[in-house]
Amino acid sequence: MPKDPTGRALQLLSLLQTRRWWGGAELAGRLEVTERTVRRDVDRLRALGYAVDATSGRHGGYRLAAGSHVPPLLVDDDEAVAVALGLRYAAEAAIGGMEETSLRALAKIEQLLPHRLRRRVSAVHSTVTSVRWAAEGDVVDPDALSVLAAACRDREDVQFDYRRRDGEGGLRVVQPHQLVTVGRRWYLVAWDRRRGDWRTFRLDRMGGVEPAGTHFSPRAIPGGDAAAYVARSLGQVPRPHEATVVVAAPAAALAGVLGWVEHTVIEEGPDSCTVQLRAEDRDWLAVSVVRAALVAPVTVLDPDGLAAEVRALAANLSAPTT
Repeated sequence: MPKDPTGRALQLLSLLQTRRWWGGAELAGRLEVTERTVRRDVDRLRALGYAVDATSGRHGGYRLAAGSHVPPLLVDDDEAVAVALGLRYAAEAAIGGMEETSLRALAKIEQLLPHRLRRRVSAVHSTVTSVRWAAEGDVVDPDALSVLAAACRDREDVQFDYRRRDGEGGLRVVQPHQLVTVGRRWYLVAWDRRRGDWRTFRLDRMGGVEPAGTHFSPRAIPGGDAAAYVARSLGQVPRPHEATVVVAAPAAALAGVLGWVEHTVIEEGPDSCTVQLRAEDRDWLAVSVVRAALVAPVTVLDPDGLAAEVRALAANLSAPTT
């Protein structure tokens, strides 16, 4: 255990970050010091900008509290790598302004990482690429996302203007229960008060999201799982675009990559299968073919022109980044 005050204070900070509350005697035992020394180390943390609340008495203790600014964080090696990777892929979320903010934060963190950790992060970044399948109109307003997340947590009604798939719009007042992500799209599972039924709403089609000022008692989501409910709802969406492809792999090998794609196995053999893919639009259809190609080579039988679109998408993915 560190004997110098600075090292001991950092060890104390690490402990305080792992639990909401620590007893004074318990901290003293973990640090192998007296409770008086713990109090002095807490004062050192406060001087560095950490808000540490304390309770006195026989069962007194300490906890980290929210302060007026963000003090330095103390993380271990694995946590630092997780944060860096999380920021990299947060930059690809379809949330307005998130890409620039995440990349700024990532640049600051990577600058501070020791060489051994920077190599770990770089190895993942250089060997993983993502299919960016959200169109420009799919971007979510971060303020709306914050309002909806708080409303789900606080069980507060929200209202918003909603643009349906056919272009018609109207005011909705709902009881929000859960946010769900599917690829780069965001959905809200909510009880629609005016329609008296459950509905799934795409966040990128919302406007003017604000609290309605009333609260509600939570209901049981059909099936008990919001993600499963959204998956079933998406299965009911008309998908007028279809493609027929031959994949050089058995159908069972496609289960992982086509889990969110509406598809039907038309013919199956030991080393290949013919699959019909369905999607809302042509772009999603091309992405579905690319997902199948993650498993094995794919031959597009129809429609005309789709194979060229898939090759163009693959070329964009393999193009060197600057």
